[in-house]
Amino acid sequence: MDATIEVLDLHKRFGRTVAVDGLSFTVEPGQVTGFVGPNGAGKSTTMRTVLGLDAPDAGHALIGGRPYHALRAPLLEVGALLDAAALHPARRGRDHLRWMAHSHGLSLRRVDEVLEQVGMAQGARRRAGGYSLGMRQRLGVAAALLGDPPVLLLDEPVNGLDPEGIQWIRGLLRRLAAEGRAVLVSSHLMSELQDTADHLVVIGRGRLIADMAVADLLAAASGDRVALRTSARTEAMELLAHQGGTVAVTGRDTLTVTGLPPERIVALLTGAGIAFAEVGSHRATLEEAYMELTRDAAEFVSAADGEATR
Repeated sequence: MDATIEVLDLHKRFGRTVAVDGLSFTVEPGQVTGFVGPNGAGKSTTMRTVLGLDAPDAGHALIGGRPYHALRAPLLEVGALLDAAALHPARRGRDHLRWMAHSHGLSLRRVDEVLEQVGMAQGARRRAGGYSLGMRQRLGVAAALLGDPPVLLLDEPVNGLDPEGIQWIRGLLRRLAAEGRAVLVSSHLMSELQDTADHLVVIGRGRLIADMAVADLLAAASGDRVALRTSARTEAMELLAHQGGTVAVTGRDTLTVTGLPPERIVALLTGAGIAFAEVGSHRATLEEAYMELTRDAAEFVSAADGEATR
């Protein structure tokens, strides 16, 4: 199977609310693709449409070149975690996976393998009503992996996980991508995606804002800004602004400067006798890049009193 997810000119409306508006992107095999956008941007609707849970009004959402309903054995071709809470509280976790495995002719050995993989070998023998959110998340990941699929869609997989669990999911996602799978991860934690994702798809108001490698996005966001660390912040700001620099405060003793190269900043500070500890190229975080990209989309959502597009 061709391990790709393709969203092609996708449109979806709920009544008068436009959820997805001509969205197109491709999730390639062999990498983790982060899927982000403000609340109400259309991320959940897009993922539900890929999985055949919502029907598009126009356009296509394909897995390996086919719509979800055309997949002969969906569990073996795509794994998904959308809602970890969607689990009957009286059912034991292992029994939940056994039922899924039986529907696709998978062995009980495979059930135990994925439970071991996600650290739920013992917990899965308990009833789901007593699970923490983190345990539900782990069981949801086990269900997504059950059929050993080449395509994975995970919505907020770190939600509810402790620091150890977050570290585990990071490593798991990277390993799955390294095995040649297409991995689409929706998250609002940019710090997690910066450590995990190779590629980023950013949407707002149901439309594509950015579709690029994380490294390229960070380089573009960093621009020509210079990071400066000094205990004499006020004096440095006045001097550099007078010399044509644009200076912004980023911390108690840190500034970013645009309009002046690093060597010029060093010369000016040294000549004025202003002490500094560090001058170097500013490296933007994924959070900074994301906020810059989605500023207009976020303002739109706020102005609409948070009216969501699912």
